Amino acid sequence: MSAPSPAVDGHAGDHGHGPKGSTAILALGALGVVYGDIGTSPLYALKECVALPHGVNVVEHGIGQAIAGAIPGGSQMASMSIVNQTNIFGLLSLIFWSITLVVVFKYLIFVLRADNRGEGGVLALLALVAGDERTRSNAKKVLVLAGLFGAALLYGDGMITPAISVLSAVEGLKVATHTFEPYVIPITCGILIGLFLVQKRGTAGIGKVFGPVTMLWFISIGVLGIPWIVGNPAILRAINPQYAVEFFIANKWHGFLVLGSVVLCITGGEALYADMGHFGRKSIRVAWYAVVFPALLLNYFGQGAMLLKNPAAAHNPFFELVPHALLYPMVALATTATVVASQALISGAFSLTRQAVQLGYSPRVTIIHTSGEAEGQIYIPEVNNILMVACIGLVLSFQESGRLAAAYGIAVTGTMGITSMLFYVVARERWKWPLGKALGIVALFLIFDLAFFTANAAKFMHGGWFPIAVAAAMYIVMTTWKRGRALLNKRIQEASLPLDLFMNDLETQKPHRVSGTAVFMTSNPTGTPVVLLHHFKHNKVLHEQVVLLSIVTERVPEVPASERLEVKEHGMGFWQVTAYYGFMQTPNVPQLLSTCKKQGLKIKDHDTSYYLGRETLLASKAKGLARWRKTLFGFLSRNARTATAFFGIPPNRVVEIGAQIEL
Repeated sequence: MSAPSPAVDGHAGDHGHGPKGSTAILALGALGVVYGDIGTSPLYALKECVALPHGVNVVEHGIGQAIAGAIPGGSQMASMSIVNQTNIFGLLSLIFWSITLVVVFKYLIFVLRADNRGEGGVLALLALVAGDERTRSNAKKVLVLAGLFGAALLYGDGMITPAISVLSAVEGLKVATHTFEPYVIPITCGILIGLFLVQKRGTAGIGKVFGPVTMLWFISIGVLGIPWIVGNPAILRAINPQYAVEFFIANKWHGFLVLGSVVLCITGGEALYADMGHFGRKSIRVAWYAVVFPALLLNYFGQGAMLLKNPAAAHNPFFELVPHALLYPMVALATTATVVASQALISGAFSLTRQAVQLGYSPRVTIIHTSGEAEGQIYIPEVNNILMVACIGLVLSFQESGRLAAAYGIAVTGTMGITSMLFYVVARERWKWPLGKALGIVALFLIFDLAFFTANAAKFMHGGWFPIAVAAAMYIVMTTWKRGRALLNKRIQEASLPLDLFMNDLETQKPHRVSGTAVFMTSNPTGTPVVLLHHFKHNKVLHEQVVLLSIVTERVPEVPASERLEVKEHGMGFWQVTAYYGFMQTPNVPQLLSTCKKQGLKIKDHDTSYYLGRETLLASKAKGLARWRKTLFGFLSRNARTATAFFGIPPNRVVEIGAQIEL
């Protein structure tokens, strides 16, 4: 028995575990979860584009006030000369075409079609294209490693997004009055601490207000931009890509580097793909075209029109759009919207970690299900605590959203580029696209991905090193764990014995059998578990019923319950149970075994013992893994969550048998 092959180019939800509900309801939910990040980017995107040193100045030197006052009409000329229209029109043109070509063309039209049984995201896509480890080509191995690094980059993004989003919203208080300036950092840290502390309660309650709050946010930012556009409709000419070209000509190399700030308008684009399984591609597209896209354009162009009239507002153009009487309510709404956006990133980090655990790229962690109805609502304390400490540390270290923006972008653009490469493999191998078609479209994707990444790389020393350092650390952990587990399983299998030989030996010896059931968990369905061999060697007895349990993680998000179990009777009271799970599912052994009754295996919970191995790893000079990696793997193994807790096994029914294994 094997789980079904992954499906591509189907509709999310075609496989029975997709989103349920009307398109309108799902689209409303998508507003909060999918578009929270990109929806709050107007708070800081254009601001960073016009803030030096990474942005461009929208104020020219003019002819000088002293000279202007000496000539007729000079004051008016000086006033007009300070507005750099080329830069404002050029930046708006770049923002418009970046959103259109990356979000609309790349993700909504093409990438959303590449789903792994309805699920999206870089790890889901990686599981789709990776294939069998034993038959991978060298190029495919490199691609798998790149995909892992793309997943690692998302952790850096998950740390920076809450910090910069909440901080930029609270900074709106400084626009209202300088009195609040000393309190911006404490207020931001307080909000972030509160956000992470409520994670253990689950997102079901707060999730109900995600959509409505974000809908109010998009309506508000769209309305804020309309009066300024009406007052200067000529600003809409910036849609012409010619202004982007003129911007690059006027600003030369610095103009290219400004792409490192322009990219802030598309951060969160990867969430369109990662959250496809929760809402479906149709709902995501409806929410974008009906609400998100119009609201973003109205706000960005409104900010641009305001800067043409008042370039001094460049210090915080978003909040300068807001009438003074509405400033405090807008700060409150912006803060709420950024909390929603942050929540989506935090939940995404939880989901990514569970996928990594199930696919064998991460040690076992504490996975707590916070909802009895939604499988995807989980809480991982270890990840939550790391994110909280990192976010608070970033706010305290960088102090201002402008400085923090320098660290933002590299993680996003790196993941986008890796997604483009994985998409190429899907197009060629799964959809059988001609080489020219696949190469042409992906090359267009990469032009933008690499341009944005290169521009952001210039900010490496100004904070861009942080997400790279986080990604490098996570990448080392994931590859070390994957390789270490493979090496450990190889050593265990070398010490194992073919099951048929063990059964023949039992038939000859006829050992004493005691009442009850013994469950031995093993990663090798065809061999005799080493734990069973040690148990029989030392205790000289066996239970009347022996279950050899193997849990296999398939490269699909979910395996239906009807296709989960394979039960085989070997005779003499021995049973082989193989359970298949998807990488977005968490196994529960007692529940699993209770479903075996339909296939003839009857187990009494109160009369069942679970035998697990506890390996003591010794780093040797044997080849297969660098010594420092062996040391790291040993540390990760000792600190991983126990199999007892991870698989939901009652601790009072567990017997652990130790063994020393040299790696």
